[in-house]
Amino acid sequence: QVQLVESGGGLVQPGGSLRLSCAASGNIFGINTGGWYRQAPGKERELVASMSTGGRTNYADSVKGRFTISRQYGWNTLWLQMNSLKSEDTAVYYCQFRSYSTVYWGQGTQVTVSS
Repeated sequence: QVQLVESGGGLVQPGGSLRLSCAASGNIFGINTGGWYRQAPGKERELVASMSTGGRTNYADSVKGRFTISRQYGWNTLWLQMNSLKSEDTAVYYCQFRSYSTVYWGQGTQVTVSS
């Protein structure tokens, strides 16, 4: 089992920045992909960014050039640096880790971009 706890969300003005963290515990040795998803009210959960063990990254078109995913070696911590935030980035952000057989989710952290 793997436990994921997100932190770093909050209220920020448009154009501002936030850094989300996802702390992992448990049996993380089998993890091969980590990612961030978000879900806005009335919308489906969507992929924001992901990273593989080999370092390959993938970003949603809407966040390219503004968000950066990174991780601590060994998958202990996953981060999402969010710059130039827009109102449409408002959502609950979830951390997700994957092994070959299992998907793990955190509880989510709220990000609100508003003036």
